[in-house]
Amino acid sequence: MPILSSEQRNQLARVVIAAREAAEAGARAALQVLAIHHYEPYGPMTPEQRTLRNRLRAHGRLLGDTRDPNRGTQEIDRLVHECAYQHWHRMLFARFLAENDLLIEPKSGVAITLTECEELARERGENPWVMASQFAQQMLPQIFRGDDPVLEVMLPPETQQTLERLLAELPPAVFTADDSLGWTYQFWQSAEKERVNRSGERITARTLPAVTQLFTEHYMVLFLIHNTIGAWYAGKLLANRSEFTQSASSEQELREEITLNGYSFDYLRFVRESDVKKDGDETIGPWRPAAGTFDAWPRHAKELKVLDPCCGSGHFLVAVFDLLVRLRMTEEDLCLEDAIRAVLAENIFGLELDPRCTQIAAFNLALSAWKLAGRVINLPALNIACSGLSVGVSKNEWLKLAGDDNRLKFGMEQLYDLFKQAPELGSLIDTNQIFPEGDMFSDLITELQPLLKQALRYEKVSFSDEQYEIGVTAQGIAKAAELISGNYNLVITNVPY
Repeated sequence: MPILSSEQRNQLARVVIAAREAAEAGARAALQVLAIHHYEPYGPMTPEQRTLRNRLRAHGRLLGDTRDPNRGTQEIDRLVHECAYQHWHRMLFARFLAENDLLIEPKSGVAITLTECEELARERGENPWVMASQFAQQMLPQIFRGDDPVLEVMLPPETQQTLERLLAELPPAVFTADDSLGWTYQFWQSAEKERVNRSGERITARTLPAVTQLFTEHYMVLFLIHNTIGAWYAGKLLANRSEFTQSASSEQELREEITLNGYSFDYLRFVRESDVKKDGDETIGPWRPAAGTFDAWPRHAKELKVLDPCCGSGHFLVAVFDLLVRLRMTEEDLCLEDAIRAVLAENIFGLELDPRCTQIAAFNLALSAWKLAGRVINLPALNIACSGLSVGVSKNEWLKLAGDDNRLKFGMEQLYDLFKQAPELGSLIDTNQIFPEGDMFSDLITELQPLLKQALRYEKVSFSDEQYEIGVTAQGIAKAAELISGNYNLVITNVPY
């Protein structure tokens, strides 16, 4: 699998750091033009701009920007960060898709290159990068909200041109390397991480993601996966082959024996033990996986549930996905595409404190699925959620979303109490605080999610901008609560985090 060279990694770092600086400056300017920070709209603003202003202010408050109730002014720092991130990463993801022949033109349904995108944009009198970004957005509804107000903000032309130039500086090889997405977010956070560490200030919910985001090297990921799922698989495969496990001359011989559809368990460790008898004779026992064989796990891959509770950019999830697809193809005689969908729907789960990193993890997994399939295929809803979403409003405001539905109101109240410290706790939230019997909470969350979805679909017109944003946040929190309260066979992550 190709990975970034040191030179490519350094180049990616320079581009991403410069892109964040440019995008945030442009986002701040654009939001100020819309009077997001001001106590009232500017006189010349159009009705459309005023409507967008109201939506952006509501969205900003949910992100944590504070409104002064006396003066009517509002902070915009968090909204600036969100707007800059979404615009840059929509462009970045579009190029990832295009360089892997996976960017789909929606009307024709076929893959389009960047050159073809430029030609099409020229015919329509549009910006090619904006067009490519919009194509990517339509392909990734779970990653980019179709009604996200920050993506309706028009960045200044000079900002857009700077971002396009920076993106064009990166060679195609950066977008086909398997570790690029993991480094991307670490570089995005690097300046903020350096600032926080240099200041010595107390780490808060706002600065926690920047100082804890560290990329896990691929060999570390494989070592943990090979000595868990790989050891389990080896235990099953070699259980009735005592003669071979006794006679094998080396660990490598055993690894070669269990190679799976071209997948090699390079980091799987085996041991064998010697037994000294009373008469002094020594016998050497059979080889076995050093980590054990996880005999309490299910016997079939389709029943395994794997969670990374601090999934970052999805490095562990992608590596587990790659292995489980091959396992399910072998065990169930599934075709590649069916195995891809089955693993995404049933086997892999991820939680992440930072909503932006959650987005990258979801894209990373979708991109890996499409690359493995060799084309864009329909994917099930990904089991990835942000465990650090901020509630951001008072309980009274939060409960207004439920209206007269007492069951929905009860569920919303439980979510509010559980997630009020989510930006600090993330996956450490304990659902047993409210329901010692875990099944009761799972039943509530299962019931709550369709109620929220129905409320947003049918009552959007009557909702205020604030209520609608609360509803979107509540959906994300309910999904995170569902994953947090689940039961898993393997919980795997980079230990220090």
